[in-house]
Amino acid sequence: MDNVSITVNNVSKQYKLYEKPIDRLKESLHPLNKKYHRSFDALKNVNIELRRGETIGIIGKNGSGKSTLLKIITGVLSPTSGEVIARGKVSALLELGTGFNPEFTGMQNIYLNGSIMGYTKEEMETRVPNILEFAGIGDFIHQPVKSYSSGMFARLAFAVAINVEPEILIIDEALSVGDFVFQNKCYLKIQELQKKGITILLVTHSNQQIIKYCDRAILLNEGNVIEDSYDVERVVFHYEELMRNVNHSSNEDSEQSYHAEVNPVQANEEMNEHRFGTHTAFINDVFITSKEGVWEDDLILKSGSLVRLKIAIVAERIFESVVIGVSFKDVNGVVLWGDNSLEAGQSISLKKGWNYFTFEFNMIFSPGEYLLYLGLADISTEPRVELDQRWPVKKINVISTRNMAEGYIYAPAKLFID
Repeated sequence: MDNVSITVNNVSKQYKLYEKPIDRLKESLHPLNKKYHRSFDALKNVNIELRRGETIGIIGKNGSGKSTLLKIITGVLSPTSGEVIARGKVSALLELGTGFNPEFTGMQNIYLNGSIMGYTKEEMETRVPNILEFAGIGDFIHQPVKSYSSGMFARLAFAVAINVEPEILIIDEALSVGDFVFQNKCYLKIQELQKKGITILLVTHSNQQIIKYCDRAILLNEGNVIEDSYDVERVVFHYEELMRNVNHSSNEDSEQSYHAEVNPVQANEEMNEHRFGTHTAFINDVFITSKEGVWEDDLILKSGSLVRLKIAIVAERIFESVVIGVSFKDVNGVVLWGDNSLEAGQSISLKKGWNYFTFEFNMIFSPGEYLLYLGLADISTEPRVELDQRWPVKKINVISTRNMAEGYIYAPAKLFID
């Protein structure tokens, strides 16, 4: 057991949910112990053993129990049943605000967190310069933290967490609010802590961060551990399957392998899609894959790989000349890349019924999440007629074993020393 940092032994957490606030009082006073609540199991008999020096990523849908598990490990919550044994000093960076008094200044909160960790004021005074240098929030350190932006809060919280010499560091999504430069600074520090043999428990929705920084990944769903493996990429792949509610299967390379079923011409509410056009011809399905001849999405795409965008279009009549356009944007709506059939030198028409097209290109994006936009227009008349515009039609997830220093384009450089 000397090499085990944390043992989670048969831990469950159950919440009582009440329809109205008064129901809690009625239940406590009822002479016959009538129940006014319904039970919700946030965690169900979870068993995990975390070894010293490992970096473990915990992933899962919202509501799967990730944050509840971390709060139980850190002692913020008590389990309904089971136990957690932590062997070493735990420093936690949970959701913004945890462990900080909003009325205190940043400096006062530094000393508050130090005292919680068991340090004296004198011991914390030796750590304050490093904390201030890493946080980089200047004179705001003397202002109440309730006036901080989320990014400033994250800077200070992370600086405190890493400077109290933890043996176990727990991070729950708190770094997602920082700017790019600060996030990069944090992950460089995480790599430094990894070399020192610190056990790190990381919760993030970034598949790339899990793949790059974690030795092991744990997938939670509805309070259960459904996968725990050192094959991190496989766990991430299964997480994407879970997120998209798909069963992975393979198809043969033919139009007949595509299940030609007309979908309702309506916007995808999950994507908050803006869809418009005459819909006398419309984009019925679109798949993006690195596999040749497969009419299904790759759950994860890899930077630099050759990908195929396969589009199935249904037309009510013959169209002599149409244009199909594709573009990718980041989550803020910035256009990163786009192309269309005209620029590709292709003159295309539509026959009545089913029509199939494939764009083929290199995945030039660095790791991250991107939005796919598609458009179909009739250009046989002047002015052109919009047939089906889908903004955006779906999200893609790109990973790589190599990050870029900055930017969206994946173009790994080689350095030569002359």
